[in-house]
Amino acid sequence: MEIYFLGTNAGVPTLQRNVTSIALRLLEERRTFWMFDCGEGTQHQVLRSPLRLGKLEKLFITHLHGDHLFGLPGLLSSRGYQGGTSPLTVYGPPGIKAYLDISLSASQSRIPYKLEIIEHSGGLVFEDDTFKVEAGLLEHRIDSYGYRVTEKDSPGNLDAELLKSYGLKPGPLYGKLKRGEDITTEDGIVIRAADVIHAPKRGRIVTILGDTRPCQGTLPLAQDADLIIHEATFAHDLADMAYQYHHSTARQAAELAREAGGRELLLTHFSSRYSSQEELIPLLEEAQAIFPATLLAEEFCTFPVHRRTPGNASGE
Repeated sequence: MEIYFLGTNAGVPTLQRNVTSIALRLLEERRTFWMFDCGEGTQHQVLRSPLRLGKLEKLFITHLHGDHLFGLPGLLSSRGYQGGTSPLTVYGPPGIKAYLDISLSASQSRIPYKLEIIEHSGGLVFEDDTFKVEAGLLEHRIDSYGYRVTEKDSPGNLDAELLKSYGLKPGPLYGKLKRGEDITTEDGIVIRAADVIHAPKRGRIVTILGDTRPCQGTLPLAQDADLIIHEATFAHDLADMAYQYHHSTARQAAELAREAGGRELLLTHFSSRYSSQEELIPLLEEAQAIFPATLLAEEFCTFPVHRRTPGNASGE
């Protein structure tokens, strides 16, 4: 599980940064990736990345401001031309379906795959055997949602070395043990499944917050998350401006991460007044003063989502 940034700028693109789009790479877990927001030019960013649109499985929109969805019609259309044939689901606030229906119909775009559009107003928006995604309303000029992606715990692996000591080789008996069934070897040795299976792997939690100023809605989404991705449009010396425009400062993002008990914080959605990564260092420093495990998002960079281990709250 990895985060890959396609756009980290707020409002408008610049020569240095594109507008918002985030990929959650689930290549080991699902052999796919999910995308969160799709600002103008996102499909160009994908072309410069290791991502392939044919692997895009789900796309979540936080809110209907242009810098978060103007790239969506083009990307959906291009996906078909780039070999994308598997189903794709788009999730977003009320209005996302009308936006896409009109855009794709008026442009006579051909979508050669099953496209499902699901509107939501928060709550549980997706769940299967391995993941669930919940959404919560934030505080912005229009309805904006954050998403909490929870990987479900997975069974522990068999202790291969211990089984080898019993003279047991991979085969049907391994399958029984994995299913939690005790077995008896040909030598009459009883092997209890609980003795040869490692502890379950704790699922990871990733919180991706849309545009917001500090509000009560962020905490339930970010609680105990392994990775929190939070907008940091301004440094804290512009806190009044951030509040006026319904955005957050880097310090406010760090305060949320600390209160939520998060493991790691990634800052993104930077104002274009900060034209380079170097000019973002003051934002990083003010956040790290409150929540040391803070990093700056950077386009075309990969950030692994670490798994916390039992008895180790800080992760690997």
